[in-house]
Amino acid sequence: MRHTVLLYNPVSTSKGKQRLPLSLLSVAAVIAADYDVEIIDGNLIDDPAAHIIERARATGAKLLAVTVMPGPQLRQAVPVCKQVKAALPGLTILWGGYFPTQHHEVILRSDDVDYVIQGQGEAPFRTFVDRLHQGGALEDIPSLAYPKNGAVIVNPRAPNVPMDTLPWMPYDRLDVSRYVGRSYLGTRVLNHNTSFGCPFACNFCAVVALSNRRWLPESAGRVADIVTHLHDHWQIDGLEFHDMDFFVREDRTAEFAERMIGKGISWWGLGRVDTLMSYSDDTWEKMKRGGAKMIFMGAESGSDETLKRMNKGGKSSAQMTLALVERMKHYGIVPELSFVMGNPPDPREDIETTIQFIRRIKQINPATELVLYIYTPVPQEGSILLDEAHKLGFRFPETLDEWASPEWAKFSMRRDPGTPWFKDTVRSRVRNFESVINAYYPTVTDLRLQGQWRGALRALSGWRYRLEYYDWPYELKALQRLIHYRRPETTGF
Repeated sequence: MRHTVLLYNPVSTSKGKQRLPLSLLSVAAVIAADYDVEIIDGNLIDDPAAHIIERARATGAKLLAVTVMPGPQLRQAVPVCKQVKAALPGLTILWGGYFPTQHHEVILRSDDVDYVIQGQGEAPFRTFVDRLHQGGALEDIPSLAYPKNGAVIVNPRAPNVPMDTLPWMPYDRLDVSRYVGRSYLGTRVLNHNTSFGCPFACNFCAVVALSNRRWLPESAGRVADIVTHLHDHWQIDGLEFHDMDFFVREDRTAEFAERMIGKGISWWGLGRVDTLMSYSDDTWEKMKRGGAKMIFMGAESGSDETLKRMNKGGKSSAQMTLALVERMKHYGIVPELSFVMGNPPDPREDIETTIQFIRRIKQINPATELVLYIYTPVPQEGSILLDEAHKLGFRFPETLDEWASPEWAKFSMRRDPGTPWFKDTVRSRVRNFESVINAYYPTVTDLRLQGQWRGALRALSGWRYRLEYYDWPYELKALQRLIHYRRPETTGF
């Protein structure tokens, strides 16, 4: 008899923008040969709690495994797991992902989650599933955290597993066609993840605790084979790589890009300014010919001092960012830059410095996409920024219900964190500047925004941009409501 394991992907995006639930497919891959796996996607199902309860009863499932990121996923995961636990108290609920890795104590103090797996989950998940169904102790499984006698026990991490030794994702366990989307990359776009972790330790990044600065990549050959498989079975012409850093090794990037030449597939990935600036012209040429269309990078700030405080590592600098956007203009690959604005100890000064820097970037390469975040603390030992946030009165929530509140959901999205030092006038400064610059330089990724509308936006915002007057851009917001043009956002997140 084959047992059923339920995997739940809480809602993460608006309807029509859903992408393959890669984290669940990754853990499904290690058990799919021996267990019946059902993936329940909150992006596609209106009432996931009712669906989970019905499927658990129908199949006799013993386990519900949930992937959780802060923001929309957490907001849905908490009430859904409450409903499921109330209806099926004997169903084991296991959480994984970077939010459970960082905040396992808060999660396990609730009555709704039984276990957490930290870090890379595939190997410990397989062990957990086997012991739950076949017998054996759960408490000694590596990477597992669980409550015991009023305390939270955290086991040592399991050894990392090289990506090429893991099975391919079991695409047959869901309807892949429901995840094919349309974007700037193409008319049939899917997503893939080619590595685990990141070797860097930026102190505003939530991934550091997940991977402990390890980066485990799939080989270029395996990535190319998977992309070819997606192309052959679902006719994709665009692909998003959701790695935390796709570009760590130049030789892997160059080999993959070379394998993609002539395939007719445009792709997007995340990287670092200093890493990409170190690439040779030959590799950039292969990337261009191999379909690279846009690269997302964390430029973060226009201040070298702030970059140092962020622990960006490597050789990142404001000047290097300017050089890279100029280089990418030459190759016709669009830079997509994120900025973390409003960093302590002086959020207003930090914002003004970065605004001026962004204006310089747009002078050099007007096609550059901008994603503007507001500094949001993450739990990371030794973080200068977090220490300063604590001094200014910041504290993380102490209950899971508080984390799932609307206020903390906004915090997690880094749009309006509500931190004690961040005044509304400062937040408005960022958002008003964003409205003006996005009108003056409309995003190239909005397929609906063509011709006369682009001209109208530029004409209406021109005086503001030239005079650097960003306050009260009501006319631009009204036009946005009329034509529904969007602000740039990360393609993958």
